[in-house]
Formats: sequence, C-alpha cells, structure tokens
Amino acid sequence: MWITTVDKSSNHPQDVHNLSWATPMAAVIALAVGGFVLVIVAFVTDVDPAGRFLVSAAALGLWIIAGLAAFQRPRLWIDGGSLSMKRLSGVHTYRAGEVSRIKLVRYPRLGRRVPMLELDLRRAGEDDDRLVILGRWDLGADPRDVYDALEQHGFVPPHR
Repeated sequence: MWITTVDKSSNHPQDVHNLSWATPMAAVIALAVGGFVLVIVAFVTDVDPAGRFLVSAAALGLWIIAGLAAFQRPRLWIDGGSLSMKRLSGVHTYRAGEVSRIKLVRYPRLGRRVPMLELDLRRAGEDDDRLVILGRWDLGADPRDVYDALEQHGFVPPHR
C-alpha cells in the first residue's frame, strides 16, 4: 500500500474557495425544480381553481427564493484585506476597521437554538451602523466555522 504524504502546515492563506460562503447551488436548483413540479401538479391534477391558484402561487414563491439565492452568490467572501458581501442592492465591501462587531448569536428556531452570525458594520464617514444577520442558509456553512475563518483573518475586533 502506497502512502502519499500531505503537508498541510504551509503558511499560505486558505484557498479563495474556502474564503467565500453562499447558499449551496444544489439547494437553489432543488427550489427551482420544486417550483416546476408544483406547476405541473397544479395543471395536471383536477382541482378547483382556488387550489390551482394557491399551488401556482407556491411555485412562484419557490422560484423567487431560488432566484434571490442564485443572484446573491457568493453571499460573503474575504478578498485580500476586505470583507465583501453581496446583497440585493449590490456588492458592499468593508475593511477590517469598518467592522464594529462580529458575534455568534443563538436564536430560537423550531424549538431549538441555532447559531447566526451577526455583523455590525460602519462605513468610514457615515454615522449609522448596519446590522447584518446571516444563517446557515445564507452562508452554506455552519456560522461557527465562518466566524472562526473571519477571526483567523483579523475581521473579528477585540472585545471592548
């Protein structure tokens, strides 16, 4: 049996692939396919017009969610010394000094507490803070892992 050694002790930063987070593409495709299935079911089955309308509206809702998730890919990424985030209004880039706070918060969801990543951001020259909350759906990864990566790259400010 041949053993290949792998040296993972290099001082190089992580790959760019590991420094970006987005909704998994498989989930986006599943939402779009689910929308098509609902439309087919709505028009193939013999249901009343109100039921057909409701199922068609659900299909439209799935397509909207899939479109928004696909448009906002990647959702959060580290590019050099800046933290960038894609939102509906476009791409916003913040330097490490513009990150007021990054915190893991556990919110109750369906009877259990799930971790969410809270980012307090303040642009230079602006007076208002911007609060962004990202969960597993937005990041495509555990928010705790994203927090660790942000901390490793110097974006988590020291506690005051």
